[in-house]
Amino acid sequence: MKSCYPGGCLAVAGLLLLTMCVAARHQRPHIILIVADDLGFNDVGFHGSTQIPTPNIDALAYSGVILKNYYVQPICTPSRSALLTGLHPIHTGLSHDVIYGPQPYGIPLGMQLLPQYLQKLGFATHVVGKWHLGMAIKELTPTHRGFNSHFGYWTGHEDYYDHMSQEGPGFWGYDMRRNMDVASDVYGKYATDLFTEEAVSVINQHNQSQPLFLYLAHLAVHSGNPYAPLQAPADVVAKFSYIKDENRRKFAGMLWKLDESVGRVVEALRANQMLHNSVILFSTDNGGPAGGFNQNAASNWPLRGVKASVWEGGVRGAGFMWSPHIANPGRVAHQMVHITDWLPTLISAAGGDPSTLGSIDGLDLWETLTQNRLSPRTEFLVNIDPWQNSAAIRIGDWKLLYNPQSYGHQWDNWFGPDGRNETAPETQLDVILEQVRNSLAAKAVKTIYPDALSNMESLRLESEVECNPIPGNATQSCNSEDQPCLFHIPSDPCEYHNLATVYPVHMNILRAKLKIYNATVVPPRNQPWDPNANPKFWDYSWTNWLDYSPPSLSVQENEHGNHLEFYDLYGDLSN
Repeated sequence: MKSCYPGGCLAVAGLLLLTMCVAARHQRPHIILIVADDLGFNDVGFHGSTQIPTPNIDALAYSGVILKNYYVQPICTPSRSALLTGLHPIHTGLSHDVIYGPQPYGIPLGMQLLPQYLQKLGFATHVVGKWHLGMAIKELTPTHRGFNSHFGYWTGHEDYYDHMSQEGPGFWGYDMRRNMDVASDVYGKYATDLFTEEAVSVINQHNQSQPLFLYLAHLAVHSGNPYAPLQAPADVVAKFSYIKDENRRKFAGMLWKLDESVGRVVEALRANQMLHNSVILFSTDNGGPAGGFNQNAASNWPLRGVKASVWEGGVRGAGFMWSPHIANPGRVAHQMVHITDWLPTLISAAGGDPSTLGSIDGLDLWETLTQNRLSPRTEFLVNIDPWQNSAAIRIGDWKLLYNPQSYGHQWDNWFGPDGRNETAPETQLDVILEQVRNSLAAKAVKTIYPDALSNMESLRLESEVECNPIPGNATQSCNSEDQPCLFHIPSDPCEYHNLATVYPVHMNILRAKLKIYNATVVPPRNQPWDPNANPKFWDYSWTNWLDYSPPSLSVQENEHGNHLEFYDLYGDLSN
């Protein structure tokens, strides 16, 4: 008996699986989009790390398509907006920083988001976890932007247990919602578990007469509030006693719970006979905050830099795609992929027509990834931040960048190796691979691909990034707009050697292209903090404050001393 999937067949036993596979050809697939927050390139096993096991994540990666040449945005809001709009943040006004809770703006209301497109294709759409794309008015929140339901939080981070979000001095409040209502009943419960349980519930209760789009946007492994940035259950953290650094040990516990979540979601899909017709996309939103950046302990080793920079460590993402619709699964994709590509790619996977999406920056890579074809993407803009005077662009093998880090150039370095020299018995490769084989995700995958995970070691080697030791003459910074840096990424992925003076022709080509992109930049939409958003006026909960009568002081001074007055917010957001 044989199972069917585009591009080939795999010997399996059982008439039931064959029947399901044939039926799947005529159905729109379920789409499960899992986004990890602040996950570093070196924080997953499939990129070669053995310090922190990620068996469920790895099982999917090894039986799907690992994205080795995958790029995201430097920081959260820009990445999530690019993911859901297919537009680069320079074209939505979201290229600078993130949307803080008291800032009255978001993705422009006139822009269609991925769930809205999928609803038109008959999908039930649900989001669990983080939003971070605007909350000042209800029209900016998830259930008014194409999602049938939302359980999670609106700001950029929160405490893993008490679900309070501290956005700045004096701006502190509870942030957990079920649709538009405050979900006060989950106080004290660990966020990763809450989001996992909700995602599994969505799958269990799904009416399979229609396809499902589930966007699972975890808090993990982002820092919580400054008073307790790294949090995981004590018994889980205890698993990693061999990690000497306390912060990295706590981070390991957070990552373990994230990986456990992935396994439970995959198992729920299998138990509900949905896995055979699913597309699972896993992605970080940006590079990891390494070296203590943002009070975190992520790792991008051996890549350079951290979250919020345009060094490779800030924008080269950990990601993969898994689906029975992939021909010859269990491979590494070397094709260039950008986070804006997911909207048209998933529309194509859903049976829609990406050519009807209008002028977007993303490209349809469904055939590229599922059939292992040449990618139409040969370049991408990393970012242009006109307020920080920072920019970077990649064309082919070459990358140009300048002023990559505005937080201080101490973050321009290489941070690690973060466990690459670990000798504890728990970190030995045979132990790690055995955990992958026995994971929930592996057991679920093997119901479709009995021979999956047979080439894990070779896939690990192929998807790793290796660099020589940091040379003494490594380029230290790229500060000057007049003299940006030029790196050849395939031969120098760790950005050691600035070749700007060696290849002036290449420099001119990239600078000319960057100038073309710069001419299309939409001014950043960032707004001053509105003091009326302060949760102390709203029962110490973050809310869509502009939908309600202002508190007693409608004009105050924000923390920077800027005098604020109300303006026509709706007109501004509709553009």
